[in-house]
Amino acid sequence: MSDTTQILRRYELILTSAGEGIYGLDVEGRATFVNPAALAMTGWVKEEVLGELIHVQHHHSRANGEHYPRHECPIYAALQDGEVHHITDEVFWHKDGTCFPVHYTSTPIWEHGEIIGAVVVFQDVSGIKQAEAELALLQRRSALVLAAAGEGICGFDCQGNVTFSNPVATKMLAWPLKSGQAQTIHDLFGRDQPNSEEYCPIHNIMAGKALFKASDKVFWRADGTHFPADFICTPIIDDGVVQGIVMVFSDISQRKLNEQKLNQALIEIKQLKNRLQAENTYLQEQINYNHQFTDILGQSDSLKTALHQVEQVAPTETTVLILGETGTGKELFARALHDLSHRNQRPLVKVNCAALPANLIESELFGHEKGSFTGATARRTGRFELAHEGTIFLDEIGEIPLELQAKLLRVLQEGEIERLGDSKTLKINVRVIAATHRDLKKMVAEGTFREDLYYRLSVFPLSIPALRERKKDISLLAHAFVTKYAQKMSKQVNHIPQTVMDNLLSYSWPGNVRELENVIERAVILSPEPFLQIHELQSPEQSGLDTEQTLLSLANMEKAHIIKVLESVQWKISGENAAAAILEMHPNTLRSRMNKLGIRRATTAF
Repeated sequence: MSDTTQILRRYELILTSAGEGIYGLDVEGRATFVNPAALAMTGWVKEEVLGELIHVQHHHSRANGEHYPRHECPIYAALQDGEVHHITDEVFWHKDGTCFPVHYTSTPIWEHGEIIGAVVVFQDVSGIKQAEAELALLQRRSALVLAAAGEGICGFDCQGNVTFSNPVATKMLAWPLKSGQAQTIHDLFGRDQPNSEEYCPIHNIMAGKALFKASDKVFWRADGTHFPADFICTPIIDDGVVQGIVMVFSDISQRKLNEQKLNQALIEIKQLKNRLQAENTYLQEQINYNHQFTDILGQSDSLKTALHQVEQVAPTETTVLILGETGTGKELFARALHDLSHRNQRPLVKVNCAALPANLIESELFGHEKGSFTGATARRTGRFELAHEGTIFLDEIGEIPLELQAKLLRVLQEGEIERLGDSKTLKINVRVIAATHRDLKKMVAEGTFREDLYYRLSVFPLSIPALRERKKDISLLAHAFVTKYAQKMSKQVNHIPQTVMDNLLSYSWPGNVRELENVIERAVILSPEPFLQIHELQSPEQSGLDTEQTLLSLANMEKAHIIKVLESVQWKISGENAAAAILEMHPNTLRSRMNKLGIRRATTAF
């Protein structure tokens, strides 16, 4: 076999073994050669192809299914113009009438400067087309997922330039986030921190972190505004090389607002809880406290006048100063004022200023913080704070130290208090009712009571009549007290002899209603059933002496009454049925009053 024959044979083997379909065409477009791959793809046999026009034999057509006329068929283009033609998205037909997409190249064959034929090499691209369709579907689905995501999603290259963003990110950031524009990751984080390696997700991902996330960071919008965001970044890796990052972020403005509202609500709930606990403690104390009356009893004109004044002033916000001797029932009138006011759904908080040591009264009224003074082991809510939106009753207001009166004046004028050990000012809404048996005008003149505070307190003075001024009420009160203590002691004392009643009516009652109640209670204990007997009352002549004593100063009258009570209990100050209990005073307070008034065991009454 000659060398030429061997070369031709080698070329034929190459063409026969090729994976693509190959046609050899003469100058007219008839097939002079076809390889097995072409026959396998089209379904024709070699004898049916050789010598035939290719576009007719194979029903060659456009991609839309229409057949080309011969002079337009691109498979012959190389025969016409001598150029190489690459044709894509065309259709070849099977012998059985089905078709398949092809890409092919038509190359002219030149010899001695003339075109003597062409070679057509084609490839079945069905698999490629299917892969492209699947990829397009995948991309479409990915786009829909990104568009439907509730979080912002952005892509960045390794230089931090924006490569893509979903609609949520575009809307939240208001940046024209498109690939090729000038926006970078630092436009989102704010250009005030462009070089912060700790803050930059690109730096952290490129440094080898598989994940980078942060909470409550500031993202900036195109208009210069910003919002708090949580974000998480992951690397985009291709062939083991980081190509960029994907950032998923959420605007947490509403969450932070809700957290602030929740924290504020929790603070308010805690304050309300503390306040309710303090109120509960206070009310429990009041439940356990033995009140001297269950109602205001009496039919005298002087009492009716005082009650009419209560009805007039109770619905207002006016500060009331209740004036009256010890034992006239000032606290009961304060309760009536509160119950008839619009504040009656809130507590009436009572403070006996005379029963509190001078060094503790400020803490009692205004509260204190933990550690504000020795012994302050916990925070304490003051009585003014406890009475917020309610009423506070300051009994024996004349006993408040001069240095504390300025703070009390501020409460009346500004509605503000400060706890001991705390510089924070608290606004309160409290109605103040004060009471005293002392002559505040005289105290003002002596410089022991502030004049401006006096005028603030005495906007509406309410005078409570002494029991000697309402003699007709003694019988009513006496019967009420007999019933009360007889039931309490399970005794059948239910009758007051006229002689006893006469003694009650003739007595001057320097201790007023409180003294009357104490006398009745002792008499019920000592009396045989069913008659009430009272032995310790003075005769009318002696009570006349007492009437003269009422012309003495209040201090001397108070001194005489304390001595009288002490003598009735053999000078026993503390304990059950002792002087402090009868006078409803703390034993230490009673001792303080005795020292102040100069009362000693050898002292005699006026």
